[in-house]
Amino acid sequence: MSDITIRRATADDSRRLTRLVRGSRAYRGDYAAMVDGYQVGGAYIEHHPVFVAVDGTDRVLGFYALLVDEAELDLAFVADAAQGLGIGRLLMEHMAAQAKGAGLAAVRVVAHPPAEEFYLRTGAVRTGSVPPTGRIHWERPELRYDVA
Repeated sequence: MSDITIRRATADDSRRLTRLVRGSRAYRGDYAAMVDGYQVGGAYIEHHPVFVAVDGTDRVLGFYALLVDEAELDLAFVADAAQGLGIGRLLMEHMAAQAKGAGLAAVRVVAHPPAEEFYLRTGAVRTGSVPPTGRIHWERPELRYDVA
């Protein structure tokens, strides 16, 4: 993992991040509706702190988006081929440092149900659940990272 870099995403990363989201095997079957047609647009990337983990060839391994005004982790994905390599943990550590640097005390996460265990392992605590809305027909775990 020594050649892993976390850098600020740019609008030029939009297609690669969108492909990562839409291709994630965590969103197959019942969960496919959550990412169907989803796009990580250039304007979104330019407006919010979005950080991407890349290898030495600039291959995207994962990314996250932090909504500072809402104190919320909006997106967090690790490429299927990079699962289990510690990329997610690196991204969450980076996110916590960014949030703390922005003056946040905590960061809210509304998680994809299968990802709850990952968030718990990386320091989040469960605070409740979010009821189904729109195309999402299941409860989602609500968690919090304390970063202050």
